[in-house]
Formats: sequence, C-alpha cells, structure tokens
Amino acid sequence: MWLPKLDYGRKDCPVSECEMLRCFLDRKLPLHRSPIIESFRLELSNSIFKPENIKTWVETALSRCLRELDISSHDVIDPPKFPNILPSNLFTCKSLAILKLAGEILLDVPPGVSLPSLKTLKLQRLRYFNEETLQRLLSNCPVLEDLVVDLHEFDEESVGKMTVAVPSLQSLSLYIPYWQNLDGFVIETPALKYFKLMDHNMSDHYFLIEKMPNLIEAYLEVFLPDSNSIFGSITSVKRLSICSDTNMLNGGFVFNQLEHLKVCICTLFASADQLIELLKASSKLKRLDISFFYQHTPSGMVCWNEPTTVPECILSSLQSFSWSKYRGEPEERDVVVYFLKHARHLETATIKSSESSGVSKSEMLKELELSPRASATCQLMFD
Repeated sequence: MWLPKLDYGRKDCPVSECEMLRCFLDRKLPLHRSPIIESFRLELSNSIFKPENIKTWVETALSRCLRELDISSHDVIDPPKFPNILPSNLFTCKSLAILKLAGEILLDVPPGVSLPSLKTLKLQRLRYFNEETLQRLLSNCPVLEDLVVDLHEFDEESVGKMTVAVPSLQSLSLYIPYWQNLDGFVIETPALKYFKLMDHNMSDHYFLIEKMPNLIEAYLEVFLPDSNSIFGSITSVKRLSICSDTNMLNGGFVFNQLEHLKVCICTLFASADQLIELLKASSKLKRLDISFFYQHTPSGMVCWNEPTTVPECILSSLQSFSWSKYRGEPEERDVVVYFLKHARHLETATIKSSESSGVSKSEMLKELELSPRASATCQLMFD
C-alpha cells in the first residue's frame, strides 16, 4: 500500500489471471496510501479489462502526483478497436514527467491540455482522433525533450499531416511503416541533438524538415524518390547512420562536422561510387563503418571504379575503418585495399567476415595483409 512503483499485467496473460488482476485493482488500488506514485505501469492483453476499469485505475494513480504512466494494450477489446481508455485529467496532470502509450489505444486530446512537467513522450502504434491530435498535445508540453512516435502498420484510418513542432525537443524517433495512410510530415525541432527517422512508407507523401543546427547524431532509413529536405536539415551532424536508396548528393550538401559514419550497403550504398561521393562531402571524417543494419538483407558491394581523386578525409583524418559481413568478393576486396592504400592516418582496420562467404577466412586475410598501407602504424584485425 506504500510502494511508489506499481507494475501490473503481462502480455499473453491467461483469462483467469486477468480476472484476478482486475478484481484486485478495483478493490485495492483506491486504498493505496503513498502520497506520490513514481510510476504506474499496465500491460493489458485481454477483453476483461474494460475502458471504464482502466480509466478509473489511471485516475487513481494521477491523484497521487503520478510522475510516470506506461500503458501497453494488446487486443484488449474487439469490437471496438482502439478504445478511449485515457481519462481527461491525464492531459492536465502537473506532476507527469514520463508518458508511454503503446498498442490499441485511441489518443483524443482535449482542448485544455497542459502538461508542464512532461519531458518524455512515447507513442507506439496508437490511433489518433484526427490529424491535429498529435500537434495539440506537443504544443502544450513546454519542456518536452524526448519524443518517440511509431505509427500503426496496416491502419485503415489516415493520419493526414503529421506535425512535430517542439522548440525544446532534444531527441526524436519517428517510424513510418510500409502500409500507412500518410499525407506528409513537418518537423520543426531547432534544438534537436538526436534524430532517428525510419520512413519505410512507399506511398507518395510530402515532407518538410527544418534545419537542425545542434544535431549530434542521426539514424536514417529512408526509401523515398527525393530526400533533399531530409539530408539538407542534418548537415551539422557529427555521427550519422544511413541506409537509403536515394541519391543524397544531388543537393550538393556538405557534412563538414561529420566524424563518424555508419553505412548500410543493402541499397544504394552497395554502390562504392556513391559511398566515395559521400566521403568527399565529409572532410573531417574519423571513423567509417560499413555493415548491414538489423534485419536488412546482406548483399555484396558493386560498381567499384577507383576514383581519380582521393577524398580528403581518407588522406587527412580517417583513423578507424571497419567492415561487417565482409564476403571477400573482388569488389569488396578492392574497396578495402583502396582504403589501406590511401588512408595515411589509419590506426585500425577491422574486417568481420560473413558466414555465407564463399571465400575462406585465411584467403581473405592473406589478400589484405599483402596489400600496401599508407599508414605504417595501421593494425589490420580480422574476425
């Protein structure tokens, strides 16, 4: 009755256990005696939990100066799908600092919303009442720093235009799935330091992203015909992870602060020529990692033509180079040999071979060890 952290439910909870939990919360939660509840977590996975039950429990937690609310709803009620389980006083809670909502929940934000202490907001696979819902919520969170928005896959309802305009935001993660009705999105976050965008949506949609002058790190998975607005907004980034089938250099962007680059070569960057062009735009690069991102299909490097001009970063600043799932194929070998031959300040070159490679590890190692190196202190490590 005095515990400040309350965590109830689990995924795939048996019906009998869910019924016991519902009865327990109905009877006991109103008797909780702590003046402050630090966190209240509900993981719901059965239709036994009705919207009126959930609203009452959340209202009780909110009355105890709640600081963190975390609700996950998995196929709770059918029909209707995406029920409104959130009480109106949630949106005027002065003490709430962390709000996490996931699953089949309808987010309907009332006009008088005010969350003056909210710093972390995580919204995953929700249904939004209309296209103004998200921005209405965000515009009334004056100290919000961390935002995660994952849109729902196979949602028949259109999200319309998604707008994220938050002056205080430090970290933003946005996931747009393949099947999602989206007209477009606008991002205005001038103070952002971390940006993650996974836009897998193949339907035609517009996007406008304002400059992020304070950006330190970005992770991009974008498969769009024209992404100049995206790439033009992140030119001040210091650490960049990218997988894209878009030629990002048509806009003539310069990444003059970029120090660490991770490239997934399952798409356009399977072309070594495209990789070299990106390196030419990154004169201060110190570390380059070539790999395949999580759940991306491995493929070999193609289209290697040794450039007539060596990128400045290879000659003057590159210190670390790595390649994961290296197959030892001729194009891949030529790229690695090129880096070893020209990188004057290279300290380590790490090669991690692919299990599916048709070339033995000993052959790969021998080929690379015999290649010339511009840096006498470079250590070649093979895994």
